[in-house]
Amino acid sequence: MNNLVIIPARGGSKRIPYKNIKYFNGKPILAYVINAVIVSDLFEEIIVSTDDVLVAEVAKEFGANVPFLRSNINSDDHATLSDVLIEVIQQYKELGKTFDNICCILPTAALVTAEKIQEGFDLLKKNKIYSVVPVIKFASPIQRALKVEKDLLVLRETKHIMTRSQDLEDHYHDSGQFYWLNTEEFLKEKKIFTSKTGYIELKENEAQDVDTPEDWKMLEIKFNLKK
Repeated sequence: MNNLVIIPARGGSKRIPYKNIKYFNGKPILAYVINAVIVSDLFEEIIVSTDDVLVAEVAKEFGANVPFLRSNINSDDHATLSDVLIEVIQQYKELGKTFDNICCILPTAALVTAEKIQEGFDLLKKNKIYSVVPVIKFASPIQRALKVEKDLLVLRETKHIMTRSQDLEDHYHDSGQFYWLNTEEFLKEKKIFTSKTGYIELKENEAQDVDTPEDWKMLEIKFNLKK
């Protein structure tokens, strides 16, 4: 299996300082992701893409590689995740290494499991698709979403005001956990949600995107419930 896993972990974070290596239940949160990757036994190489020496030290301590630091251009708030992944792929190519598939796992995905990583990879190969994204179903129908106009609540889609919830189509959101990509097709399209994107569905308690201190608290709750 010629697979590379890339964990993008910048040093900077405005709302949660150094969130990618912040201690979570006794060890840096990044360590949980690296451990799940090691247990999966799916990857020839595990790399943490970072611009920060401290993050690099933590990554190497728990079993990941940091053969090069991220460039300045891909270390600010304007760089996309695709930009970061493409940079890593190109840097490895310059070292004479290429990979059939890559898996990008977010550094705060402490709930990720080797089994789900494997499930995503199996789907990628079985269906011969270009990418796989774990998703979570919206708890409430988005067709009944509300918005504010002139300080008043209005329905976003008034045509569904009388539609029964069970008759409305399900919708999903990105779980903020990981992405499997066929390297060749990803480099052609340069986007994670490719023209052939499959999915695996996670339950609400199986993932937690972390952007705010409140998200971090919710992750702690889900982690403890899982235990």
